[in-house]
Amino acid sequence: MTNIDKAKLAYYRTFQGVFGVGEKFMPWRKPELVTGAGSIREIPRLLAEAGVKKVLLVTGPNIVKTIGKRIMAILEAAGVSYAVFSEVEANPSVTTAERIYERYRDNGCDGFIALGGGSPMDAAKAAAAKSVRPEKKITQLAGLLKVGRPLPPIIAIPTTSGTGSETTVAAVITDRETNHKCAIMDLNLIPHYAILDPELTLGLPPRTTATTGMDALTHAVEAYLCWTYNTRESIRDAEEAVQSIFVNLEKVYAHPEDLNGRQEMMIAAFKAGFAFTRSSVGNVHAIAHTLGGLYNTPHGLANAVILPIVLEDYGEAVYPKLARLAEIAKVKTCGTTEEKAKEFIAEIRAMNKRMGIPEGLDVIKDQDIPQMVKWALAEANPVYPVPVVYTKERCASVIRRIQKGQ
Repeated sequence: MTNIDKAKLAYYRTFQGVFGVGEKFMPWRKPELVTGAGSIREIPRLLAEAGVKKVLLVTGPNIVKTIGKRIMAILEAAGVSYAVFSEVEANPSVTTAERIYERYRDNGCDGFIALGGGSPMDAAKAAAAKSVRPEKKITQLAGLLKVGRPLPPIIAIPTTSGTGSETTVAAVITDRETNHKCAIMDLNLIPHYAILDPELTLGLPPRTTATTGMDALTHAVEAYLCWTYNTRESIRDAEEAVQSIFVNLEKVYAHPEDLNGRQEMMIAAFKAGFAFTRSSVGNVHAIAHTLGGLYNTPHGLANAVILPIVLEDYGEAVYPKLARLAEIAKVKTCGTTEEKAKEFIAEIRAMNKRMGIPEGLDVIKDQDIPQMVKWALAEANPVYPVPVVYTKERCASVIRRIQKGQ
């Protein structure tokens, strides 16, 4: 490592140490949690409790025709006034978030229901941030703690078990002009309510079940490997999420109608989401976001492929913590620390294979790798307390392994 690299590392670790101390004094909260089959029927009660007079339902073009109809019927039966925005795409754009804000403003709404996977939830959260900072462009809100004002009430209703957006401080959106994904990160973005209704996940395609489940696993593992931000609660949430995902993910992949397994996966995703909200994510996410921006690669798929490759690259720096996760997940409970850690990574690869997730992503173009490296390092450093800080060369090498599935 060169002197300048040592200086950068010292700066990153100092920043993280100071920020970690500051985090302890921040007003953290979790959403009020409503769980169980049929729990979407609680929506009118929650809206009344929050004082919402007219709510904007934010969702995607497919979900609005199914679960969206059920929610609109619940609202109508309770006499709740609402408007709808149902054009959220995968990897939502800045333009989409702006349009949601305009729909919210023009219809005189005072609250949000975010229904779907991570895309509708992130888009709704970004629009809510814009609603309290109308003088700002959404891209100007990207970064740490730039919103700074309480948001209108948000009820987050996930229809997958993976993103954790129903409990996080983040909203990730894509600037289509540059194809760069950017994250708004502010405590005010944590939704006020989260409804985890397992019935909403019963119709998920197996591939979506697999990739969103591995997304949740990535959240939990990256949070657990955090260098400095961890708390007792985030460590416990990450451990419990990993344990539950190893028990339940392949079960619901093979048996999609397993309501109890679906409920457990929703809770695991929620815990993993809160774990990384407190502890942060890492290089897996930083690289995955470049794939989503450049190639519209689904975020869960990107994380699933990248996770074992990055963990292998970290090497002995993460062996003790991965060995502990191997024990918790009952992957390997005896042997050396290195053996248990390597078996944990091998089992992630095996899970991917059993669920039809590829080993690599050949969509990556050689000419894009320098830009991917630039974006990934800019996202990760100095904010993410990663166990291994990547140089440009090492990051590029990892991306080539992802490209080739090595």
